Amino acid sequence: MPSSLHPSQSINFSVIAPAAYLRDFVAQTPATIHHVAAQRVLLDPVYREFFLEEERRGATIILDNGVFDLGRSLSPCELVRAARAVKAEEIILSDVIRDAHATMRASDSAAAQILDMSDEFRLCAVVQAADDKDWRHCYDHFATRDHVGAIAFPASRGKEPSSELSKNRVAATDYLEAHGMINADRIYRLLGLGRTGHLELFEQRHHEWISSVDAAAPVLLGAMGLRMLPDGPYQKTPTPRVEAVQHIEPDRFALIRDNIKAVRYAANCPIEIRTPI
Repeated sequence: MPSSLHPSQSINFSVIAPAAYLRDFVAQTPATIHHVAAQRVLLDPVYREFFLEEERRGATIILDNGVFDLGRSLSPCELVRAARAVKAEEIILSDVIRDAHATMRASDSAAAQILDMSDEFRLCAVVQAADDKDWRHCYDHFATRDHVGAIAFPASRGKEPSSELSKNRVAATDYLEAHGMINADRIYRLLGLGRTGHLELFEQRHHEWISSVDAAAPVLLGAMGLRMLPDGPYQKTPTPRVEAVQHIEPDRFALIRDNIKAVRYAANCPIEIRTPI
């Protein structure tokens, strides 16, 4: 994978890690953008205080709704409570994995309820779909909703390559740009890394309108002793859930930091890990 694609373009990379290792791998200099799990904010004071500290240092806090970890989104009341607890700027609305129609209903309902409580947060909708027709419908729906200030695309996690928009995030973002479908009033985000891992980011850097990506892969793979080579190849390996990781051997820390550097290299992201004091 060439490393010279659009060298001036950058995608901010937010590291996801177990709460015990936030200061080792997640702390940023400069503090820029963090994707934060709502359920962990509500349950873990250490987690909550860490991201409050990052917000005070200037980071934008993006509150995730919990669906990837829990299989369901937290309620609008819980999302607002968590967002206020870490002074989040943006809330990712409720979505249903691979179901466009259920996602549109859930997101619109959550947005209405959140806006009844407060208008202090930017609202981010996630494009979910099982096929290309529904993908286009879901994207069009959110791109034309006044309450949507940001749009996010989940990772392509299929085991086999595909050219479908609903299964290939690179194809999806290329399609939007080729058809002039980018709304300059929206912020665009990538959620997680998929089948090709960090190598996808070399291609996504074609698009100057993509703001951020988050991922736990460099931490989880490093904890397993697996290296992410900066220019590839990338072998997708099953990893545990972040919250299931209770201990990481200290001799794996250097490898994890190298993995984080590999992702930031692919994203051309200048953020570095802030050294613990």
